Amino acid sequence: MSYQAWFQCINEQCRERYPLNTIVYRCRTCGSLLGVQHDTQELACRDAKEWMKLFEDRYKSTQWPYGSGVWGKKEWILPQIDNENIVSLYEGGTNLFWAERFGKMIGLESLWVKLCGNSHSGSFKDLGMTVLVSQVKQMISEGAPIRAVACASTGDTSAALAVYCAAAGIQSIVLLPKGKISIAQLVQPIANDALVLSLDTDFDGCMRVVKEITEDETIYLANSMNSLRIEGQKTVGIEIVQQFDWEVPDVIIIPGGNLGNVSALGSGLLMMRDLGLITKLPRIVVAQAERANPLYRSYLRNFESFEPIEAQKTLASAIQIGDPVSVEKAIRTLKQFKGIVVDATEQELADAAALGDTTGMFNCPHTGVALAGLIKLLRDGRIDKSEHVVVISTAHGLKFTDFKVKYHEGALDFPCRFANKPIELPPRVDAVKEALQHALQKRREKNV
Repeated sequence: MSYQAWFQCINEQCRERYPLNTIVYRCRTCGSLLGVQHDTQELACRDAKEWMKLFEDRYKSTQWPYGSGVWGKKEWILPQIDNENIVSLYEGGTNLFWAERFGKMIGLESLWVKLCGNSHSGSFKDLGMTVLVSQVKQMISEGAPIRAVACASTGDTSAALAVYCAAAGIQSIVLLPKGKISIAQLVQPIANDALVLSLDTDFDGCMRVVKEITEDETIYLANSMNSLRIEGQKTVGIEIVQQFDWEVPDVIIIPGGNLGNVSALGSGLLMMRDLGLITKLPRIVVAQAERANPLYRSYLRNFESFEPIEAQKTLASAIQIGDPVSVEKAIRTLKQFKGIVVDATEQELADAAALGDTTGMFNCPHTGVALAGLIKLLRDGRIDKSEHVVVISTAHGLKFTDFKVKYHEGALDFPCRFANKPIELPPRVDAVKEALQHALQKRREKNV
C-alpha cells in the first residue's frame, strides 16, 4: 500500500500542510509548531491484529531496516522514504527492566523502567535522530542544498546528532552551553567529528542562536521543534505497549526539559488507539527538576498561562531548560492523558537515583527526577500502589559519572543518604577481615 505523511500546522484554525521534504520548522501562515500527520484512513485498511503481527515479525530481526525499533514501524513513521536513505544504528528495542526491588522499597507492586539509555549514543534521542538524519539524506539525494545539520544541546541531542551524521557522512554542528554539560557528553560529538561550538550561555541562549543560523536553508535544524524528531521518539510508547504484550500500563512517567519527548510519547499512544491496537490511554506524568520547572509552575495554574523562567543550575543538566520549545504540544498532550506534572529538589533527585542504583539500575540524574516524582506521587496517594507504572529512563548513567562520584564522596550541597564510600585499608588480611566483619554487620542491621 502507498501510505502518505506530511507536515501539518498544530493550530486547529490553520492546519496548513507542507511536504516532508520542505525545509520548514514552523507554520509559514500562523507561526505555530508543526506535527507529522499520517493518512490514518489508509493505515486503518490493515486491521489492528495485522499491524501487531507485522511489528512482532520485524522486531529485532536482521531484515534491513526493519529490525530497528523505529524502522520496524516505518509505515507509521516515514512511509515514503527510500530504504537506501535510512540511517539506522539498530536503535530502539531497549530493555523494559522489571524494577521489582525498587518497587517494593517504595511500596509499588508493579514498576518497570524503560532503559532508553541502552542505545548507540546512550540516550532516547537516538529514536528521533535516526528519522531526522534519514530524511535529510533523502532530501540531499533529491537535490536539497543542505550542507550541515545543527542543534543546540545540553548533551544528549548533540551526541545523537553527531553519531547519526557521522554514519551518514553528513556534517553536524552542535552548540553547547560552556561548562554546563558533563565531560562524557562533550566528548561524544567531538569524537564523532562534529563542529562543536561552546557558547558562554545556557541552553536557552544556544537555542536562540541555532534558530537564527538555521534560517539559512543550507543548515538544517535538528532540535525537537523539528517534528521529524518526534516521529522517531513516538515509538517509545508503542514499544512499551508491545513489550507488555499489547497491554497498556496505568501510568508512564517521563522527565521533561524541552518537552518534545512528552508530545512524542502521547503521539505514539494516540496513533495506537486510533488504529485499534489499544482501547485505553495511560496517565502521563512529567517530572521536572525544581530548578528548571516552568511546566510544573504552569500546571499549578491549571495551564491557564505559561511563563518561561531562567533555569538555575541543576544536577539534571539535560533538562536545565527554562523556555522549552515544545511546551504547547506538551500541554496539549497532558490534557489528553489526564496528565500530572511534578518536580524534585536536588537532594530528592540525587537520592532517588542512588537508591535505584542499589537495586541494579545505573541511573542518570534525569531518571532520578522521574523516580523522585514517582515517590512523591505514591506518598501523596496520586498513584495507587496497585497500578502498573513505567518510568522512562532517558540516558545511560555512564554519561554522568561525575555526578555519581560527587554523590558517593558526599561532595554535593546536601546530605547524600545513600553514599557508599570505598573503605581505604592497609594491604593486610587482618585489616580486611576486621573491615568486612564490621561492614557486613552494619548492612545486616540496615536490612532488618
